[in-house]
Amino acid sequence: MSTPRSGIQVDLSAGRYRASIASVGATVRMLQHDGVDLIVPFAADELRPAMCGALLAPWPNRIGDGEYAFAGEVHRLVQNEPETGTAAHGLVAWSDFAVVEADADRAMLSAVVAPQPGYPWRLRIDVDFRLGIDGLAQEVTATNESESPAPLGLGGHPYLTAGAEGERVIDDLTVELKADRVLLVTEKRMLPDRLIAVEDAGGLDFRRPRRLGDTVVNNAFTGLTRHDGRARARLTDDEGRGAEIEWDERCPWVQVYTADHGVGVDRRVGLAVEPMTCPPDAFRSGRDLLVVPPGGSVSAGWVIRSVGR
Repeated sequence: MSTPRSGIQVDLSAGRYRASIASVGATVRMLQHDGVDLIVPFAADELRPAMCGALLAPWPNRIGDGEYAFAGEVHRLVQNEPETGTAAHGLVAWSDFAVVEADADRAMLSAVVAPQPGYPWRLRIDVDFRLGIDGLAQEVTATNESESPAPLGLGGHPYLTAGAEGERVIDDLTVELKADRVLLVTEKRMLPDRLIAVEDAGGLDFRRPRRLGDTVVNNAFTGLTRHDGRARARLTDDEGRGAEIEWDERCPWVQVYTADHGVGVDRRVGLAVEPMTCPPDAFRSGRDLLVVPPGGSVSAGWVIRSVGR
């Protein structure tokens, strides 16, 4: 039997939760609570659409022109997003991770980023998934197996949903994200422009829960309010039912995207909420960029769970 397009499937189960992890991109392909989708799913034999559930490493979001300077040397990456002229979402989204461990409620996947033009460092990426009564926890660890320090950023790319399906379903849902600042971007290339207070950003203030409506969002937020060190974003219906994602201080940024580039039923079908260790274009700006020494490791993690059920 041939391997599905999304790779080897690891199905997890714990209490009222079910999840499926695909080896290509160490992707969260499906997550349900009582049979209701918490993220936008896709079929095992489907090419993953719109980065749904993918891992972002060794950088999240975009690097302008695919070019950056590090340690006195200029590096040039492939511009894999031609419409913006950027290198987007890292190097592992289409890597086939090895399944190192698989149990009923836990999976460990691992892959190596080989030295290559634009990123001449060797990284090992380990991803630990644990499904429990509190949802799906994902922990990502990157280890520098090179002989020189390596620049790095980590992130995730789940599309939250409240169970409904179809075009523009998120318009009727409520968003909550307690973030004080938002990074405005240029219109065509989606690269950082300036960081401003959310109250000055014309409809990008979600500190109090509000219906999304036709608001278009494709921005990174910071200045996150935390409780016990953890920030969260929540997407719910009128009954308060839906999904949330929670993360700790290792991710001081979160990208939110309303899937406006989707076509047909994929348009605004879910809300991408992407915890990140650094903002977009951090390889060029240096803002919150992680630098990993030889033999060193850094990590990040987040939890997705059901709310209101």
